[in-house]
Amino acid sequence: MDETEFLRGRVYGADHEDAGPRPDRTYAHLVGGPLDGLLLDVTDRPDHAPREVALTTEIGRYGPGGRALYVRRRADPRRFDWLGDSPGAP
Repeated sequence: MDETEFLRGRVYGADHEDAGPRPDRTYAHLVGGPLDGLLLDVTDRPDHAPREVALTTEIGRYGPGGRALYVRRRADPRRFDWLGDSPGAP
């Protein structure tokens, strides 16, 4: 199984032993980019919350500590589309 297949259906930021989705949580799908296919926990995120997220990733353009930028899709708030990558904090 390659890294991309391994990450699909897993929750971003969850512990590897407990990375599957939980029935009591709400998730959005990350679409495109290095985190494609992962689920983002949006349970505590109100509808008016920021529509962009910068998620730390080891596998993006900037390597360890870099960020993958995603924006909530207007037509489907349960999906976040990839905008690009950015370097991590200095």
